[in-house]
Amino acid sequence: MDPYVIVGAGLAGAKAAETLREEGFAGPVVLLGDEDERPYERPPLSKGYLLGKDPRESAYVHPADWYAAHDVDLRLGTGVTALRPAEHEVELAGGERLRYAKLLLATGSVVRTLEVPGFEAALTLRRLPDSDRIRGAFRAGARVVVIGAGWIGLETAAVARQRGGSVTLVEADEQPLQRVLGAEMGAFFADLHRSQGVDVRLRSGVREIVVDGDRTTGVVLADGSEVPADAVVVGVGIRPDTRLAEAAGLEVDDGVVVDASLRTSDPDVYAAGDVARAYHPLLGERLRVEHWANALNGGPAAARSMLGQQVVYDRVPYFFSDQYDVGLEYSGWAPPGSYDDVAVRGDAVGTAGREFVAFWLSGGRVLAGMNVNVWDVTGDIQALVRRGTPVDRARLTDPAVPLAEV
Repeated sequence: MDPYVIVGAGLAGAKAAETLREEGFAGPVVLLGDEDERPYERPPLSKGYLLGKDPRESAYVHPADWYAAHDVDLRLGTGVTALRPAEHEVELAGGERLRYAKLLLATGSVVRTLEVPGFEAALTLRRLPDSDRIRGAFRAGARVVVIGAGWIGLETAAVARQRGGSVTLVEADEQPLQRVLGAEMGAFFADLHRSQGVDVRLRSGVREIVVDGDRTTGVVLADGSEVPADAVVVGVGIRPDTRLAEAAGLEVDDGVVVDASLRTSDPDVYAAGDVARAYHPLLGERLRVEHWANALNGGPAAARSMLGQQVVYDRVPYFFSDQYDVGLEYSGWAPPGSYDDVAVRGDAVGTAGREFVAFWLSGGRVLAGMNVNVWDVTGDIQALVRRGTPVDRARLTDPAVPLAEV
């Protein structure tokens, strides 16, 4: 019997292998990873592990002996160089060809580069060894420049400050996270980091990362000014790793295109996690979600679909972040231009208060909600998103009215 093969040994791939066994699949399962590390989760890389609060072991998806105990053939340090759907096989680095009955692409994403001189000396964060290198650079007194005020940039800036570094945060947009949250909520994060002593430089491009030998000494901004830097972290986003899919002739459009059951344009090839751009029945469009929860839940959904079960993957997109004394959860989908109102329940943004829930609305309908230091409301927020009908704004923003009653 040809195996079920999973290409990509991250969270989505590991959870898919786990689900195959939980669902009673007794055939061979091969999990291929190009890293030497066994499958791990990425949030600790910019949060607890990077901060030094959580042990390295906490990042791993399963104990080291789990794979052998569940008869999963985990092959680490094994790159895949080609996918041949017509032959039902993949080619491994070194030339070995491996046949499959069903195949899951969980190849994730790769970091975007910054096309400026000196970029090769900067630090980026995608893999566990990257987090190790950044931990080593984030020491007390270190001058750190973080380029990019997205989630990774903000979280690494927070860790650098908490570890005693002086931090300059450089962002080309008018506010952090502007393309994700809009200007009003972006301003909250700019104020948060400034309150912690971060030098936030907005509407600022980068001309050069200054290098002396193999170390960085500064960053030249677009206006010609230079910021001294013992360490430079570049966090300007990621892009889906679609190289195998493209070369194999699968449909690709900002990710591997899949239907609501996570099946690609080839009936025996599936995709999940960062790399998958899936049709979302609730939202009526294709989405590519780059966050932990999508890998956690998408891998199992793809595994069930591979087994022939009727799967409709329609979970409300979700992510979380921790920065200083702020913890938040975001549920929903509200890209720029999709909403006409941002409503806030709780302390107003820009005050000393850091306990609120923000909602992105379109025609009175809740598209997304973000709870900041307010807990146990994710289910209610996701229910509002799923409802898809206008809500009473006054009740929505009144903390005295339970969200479950809105």
